[in-house]
Amino acid sequence: MLNSLTTSFISRLRSRDEGAWYELWETFGPVLRAQLAKWGRGRIGPETVRDLSQETLAALSDSIDRYDPTRGARFSTWLLAIAKHTLGDEIDRRSAQKRGGNRKGASLEESWMVASDGPPVDSAYEAAVFRAKVEAAIRLVERSSDFTDFSIFRMRVLDGRSGKDVAADVGVSEPTVSRRLAKVRDALRSRLEEVIATYSFTPEERDEAARNGLGANPTKADDAMFDEAIADIYRRQVELRQTDEARLAGD
Repeated sequence: MLNSLTTSFISRLRSRDEGAWYELWETFGPVLRAQLAKWGRGRIGPETVRDLSQETLAALSDSIDRYDPTRGARFSTWLLAIAKHTLGDEIDRRSAQKRGGNRKGASLEESWMVASDGPPVDSAYEAAVFRAKVEAAIRLVERSSDFTDFSIFRMRVLDGRSGKDVAADVGVSEPTVSRRLAKVRDALRSRLEEVIATYSFTPEERDEAARNGLGANPTKADDAMFDEAIADIYRRQVELRQTDEARLAGD
């Protein structure tokens, strides 16, 4: 069964809550566009990729009322199958135009709701979806944290600067830097649990944080691993968004 955070989010999607749909778009839009561009292999341009990513969310909107949590599909599988459907529909349409004929719209099969016993369709895509969840948690913590506290976290963890340099820049002691850093780190751990639970349909997805060194109930030694993992994910997300922005600009 889905957890209460996920069912609440799905309820918001079903009620056409604009905020929920914006969250989905903001968080996973770049991942979907990167996957669509990869599948397109040069056959579709950046404008089509953008349109198809929007159509993916529209198709998701149309199918949300038919989602059955008892059938075991991952959240990432849900997005991926619908993205494949929109791309396949577009390629079929273009082929039909070249032949001078009409094209019937393909039906959206519901087999994507069923859990698969095989390996993930694309491990790189699965990892990208997880990183998008982590980035969403970082954004939420930034919005809710004290400005100085998050600035210390950004410099110390996301930018990889030393505690001594951060203390000098902010004008506080190194112990104060460590204390404020710990405050944001704790908030991020808590927010990660919420965000990952919200965008997870299966127990396997909910366990992804622990498998990636971002689990709850850490020891002191785990803090360094947590910071390192967060910094790596943040760097990858910055690169993804830069590539996405360049793609949307037609570069």
